[in-house]
Amino acid sequence: MLPLLAFEMNPLSAGLAAGLSALAGFVLAWVVFRVLTGNTLARAKKDAKQIVQTATAEAEASKQRIELEAEKRAAKRREEMDQEIAEAQAELKKDQARLAKREDSLDKKLETITDREVKLDSREAELKGLADRIEEDRSEADRILVDVKRRLSEVASMTEQEAREHFLEEVSRESQHEANQMTQKILEEAEVEARAQSREITLQAIQRFAAEHVADATVRSVRIPSEDMKGRIIGREGRNIRALERATGVDILVDDTPGVIAVSCFDPIRRAIASEVLQKLIADGRVHPARIEEVVESIRKEMAERIIKHGKDAVIEANIRGLSPKIVEAMGRLAFRTSYGQNMLRHSIEVAYLCQIIAEQLDLDGNIARRCGFLHDIGKAMDHEMEGGHPAIGMDFCRKHGEKSDIVLNSVGGHHGDIDAISPYTPIVMAADAISGARPGDRRESMEMYVKRLEQLETIALEQPNVQEAHAIQAGREVRVIVDARKAEDADAFGIARNIAKRVEEEMTFPGEIKVTVLREVRAEAMAR
Repeated sequence: MLPLLAFEMNPLSAGLAAGLSALAGFVLAWVVFRVLTGNTLARAKKDAKQIVQTATAEAEASKQRIELEAEKRAAKRREEMDQEIAEAQAELKKDQARLAKREDSLDKKLETITDREVKLDSREAELKGLADRIEEDRSEADRILVDVKRRLSEVASMTEQEAREHFLEEVSRESQHEANQMTQKILEEAEVEARAQSREITLQAIQRFAAEHVADATVRSVRIPSEDMKGRIIGREGRNIRALERATGVDILVDDTPGVIAVSCFDPIRRAIASEVLQKLIADGRVHPARIEEVVESIRKEMAERIIKHGKDAVIEANIRGLSPKIVEAMGRLAFRTSYGQNMLRHSIEVAYLCQIIAEQLDLDGNIARRCGFLHDIGKAMDHEMEGGHPAIGMDFCRKHGEKSDIVLNSVGGHHGDIDAISPYTPIVMAADAISGARPGDRRESMEMYVKRLEQLETIALEQPNVQEAHAIQAGREVRVIVDARKAEDADAFGIARNIAKRVEEEMTFPGEIKVTVLREVRAEAMAR
């Protein structure tokens, strides 16, 4: 009761006690804050001092390292400068030595020139004295000659003019005899030299131009996939083959030869049309009279376009300018004409370039010679349609269609000796024509089959190890193989040749024999500059 009564009786004391408690708590908190703040500040100052010391130490170390590197670079630069100065001094010494040597040489040359000048002056004086003496001797000789002439006239009882005429007559007779002997000797030597030179020119022309010579003959073969196709080509009671022969104007030869139907005709274009018609019918599979007529008409239109293209391509290849379109078309027809196994268009291009080669070696115009050779057999494009030989037909055709050069016309009309030559270009065409005609080129098989056989021959050779190149030559009668000399020995070369020959025998069908030649060589090259 007493404490409660005391509280009730002193409320002011209770409030004062509460205020004092609050004040004591604030003071205590402030004291704690100051203590904590003081510790933190002390630690911060300590840390800052430590950082400053560390940074100072690192800065000092960096300074020393930089100074050391700078000293090293400066020392290196001094060494480089010293080396450059030494090299410059050495080069300067060399230049000084060369200059000194050159000065000595110039001094010696100057002395030599001075000696020569002295000798030349002395020689000039001697020559001048000699010239004076010669002039005196000439005057004396003239005086003696006049005296001799006078005495000879008195002895011979002839005047000077008569003696001169007699002397000239004697000299003329002797000179004429010597000239005849010299002419005969020159002609004999020229004949021997001309024969040797002509042989050399011919050989060079043959070697410098090698063209393709394989062409179709008058009978063209068409391959068929099976023997059943022969019956479809013949048709019921032969109606298909009769329709085909009637539409194309050729003879279709169906015999026991496996896998082949032959087309025979004297006209090469009709023969080519019939062959392509057969190929298209075989590929299509539909063989009946209506289809045959449709295909023949289509192939004829294509053939007309192809003839013009062949002519233009040949003109571009032979580099001939200014030809009439009719002449170009006639040359295109030669692509389907053969003579003794040679394709006439390829033959004409070959003769053109052979004529150019021969003419240029004889210092003649190669362009004119090439034009003469290109057009020389144009008459063969229409000789089966006209009477007469192809030289005369070709000359008339060229004249009719704008060829104005008498040299070219004479070469076309006279390359077989039918007319006299008016220029050296005609015998050049005759020689080139003989060279081209003497080359082999007759093959019964088609050009496509021939090319495939050559490709197969080269492929077999290239499949051998260490083979770098393979070339089928001599119209497929020889394959020439080049092996890597660094990888293959001589014994390996013989083994490669035997392997190629064995594979060719097993995998290919070919007429006659095929020679396999393996070459192993080392080539060393160097460049002189």
